[in-house]
Amino acid sequence: MHFPASDLVIDPVLIRTYDTAGPRYTSYPTADRFVEAFGEADLRQWLAKRNLGGIGLPLSVYVHLPFCDTVCYYCACNKIATRDRGKSAKYINYLEKELALVGPLLGAERELSRLHWGGGTPTFLSRQEMSFLANLLRKHFTWTSQAECSIEIDPRRLEAGTLAFLAGLGFNRVSLGVQDFDPAVQKAVNRIQSEEVTRKAAEEARASGFRSVNVDLIYGLPKQTLDGFNRTLDKVIALAPDRVALYAYAHLPKLFAPQRRIAEADLPSAESKLQILSLAIGRLTRAGWLYIGMDHFARPDDALAVAQAQGRLQRDFQGYSAQPESDTLGLGVSAIGRIGPTYYQSAKTLEEYYAALDAERLPVARGIELTPDDLARRAVIQALMCQFRVSIESIELAHLIDFRKYFAAELADLRRLSADGLVELDGDWIVVTPKGRLLVRVVSMVFDRYLRERTARASYSKVI
Repeated sequence: MHFPASDLVIDPVLIRTYDTAGPRYTSYPTADRFVEAFGEADLRQWLAKRNLGGIGLPLSVYVHLPFCDTVCYYCACNKIATRDRGKSAKYINYLEKELALVGPLLGAERELSRLHWGGGTPTFLSRQEMSFLANLLRKHFTWTSQAECSIEIDPRRLEAGTLAFLAGLGFNRVSLGVQDFDPAVQKAVNRIQSEEVTRKAAEEARASGFRSVNVDLIYGLPKQTLDGFNRTLDKVIALAPDRVALYAYAHLPKLFAPQRRIAEADLPSAESKLQILSLAIGRLTRAGWLYIGMDHFARPDDALAVAQAQGRLQRDFQGYSAQPESDTLGLGVSAIGRIGPTYYQSAKTLEEYYAALDAERLPVARGIELTPDDLARRAVIQALMCQFRVSIESIELAHLIDFRKYFAAELADLRRLSADGLVELDGDWIVVTPKGRLLVRVVSMVFDRYLRERTARASYSKVI
């Protein structure tokens, strides 16, 4: 029993039945399970263990650059809207302090497999600041031409030549925020962005030698309609990006203050949202992109599609990755990292972040050390999210468990999902069907011990 990974069937009845709130599983346990009992001493301990025995994981670095000069009302990121360019200069100085503290703890193995600058808007920084930060990272890490180096871009705030400059710094992948080209939607979310500035950014990225151009879209935004999003898709398909990310808007105004400026009456109904999603999936797949899973589409020759076909796709806090499993060093305010069997998150406010570094402390606010149970469940959830299938035997061998006994309650729940056509249980395999793939979060939630024990902590977004 094997379905090509990109096969997808949209079943509106199933989606209406199972469209519940749930985690996105960029980690397991999810970030709302992190605890303040995990602090700086724990991170130092695990950093010291990275290279014991000479078999450490590859190293990735995520740098959070939180500044934007305008607020997009839909945004749920940790960002700081300001026109004061002096704020980024101060922040870069504190990143230097953080690297000075963490650098000596990393050991000899410093080769980067992946680098990502996210935000906020990383290009809020001046060219001088971006160059300083890149050189700072080169001082602390071996940054080879093989490394995947990506950056998030707001095309509205992009001076000509910036992408060529970034390519010169070593970046080779770029993600362009679009969300929707419909003027009514753009006005409703306070993000006015023309097709022209977006096209120029994509063209400059390609001309500058970027390996991959990604476009971000959001469905479920205020004032969004089927006709309007169809026109947006016309323009996106004409841009011909290597990857498209199609995220569901999660309206959580109690958690994210900018969303309070969105009138709930302007949001599309659940039915309209599903129609927009169905339209987008149909158009993108007919135009040649493959459905990778969880909001992501890629060209068949793109590294994500190749990695999925070869069974080595990964998922982490930056989404899907074709890179091997790695330790991730999170730098900057609110950044999340992963070292060994742990996750950690830095202080969420600039004040707390700066205060920790002024006191010569790593700015760890919380984290978690995974138990053997967490590791086994993470492996199952990763396989479901990335490959849509789990080899029972491989989990048993890697985690020394009797899968059918250990997950007896989960398998009983899966049989109910199987009866509805979301999964197939066939001997040594659990396989998400093409009808179940849009609901892979629901299948993964079956293996989430924290949800099974009803120790809910976060307000999760809807699956669709």
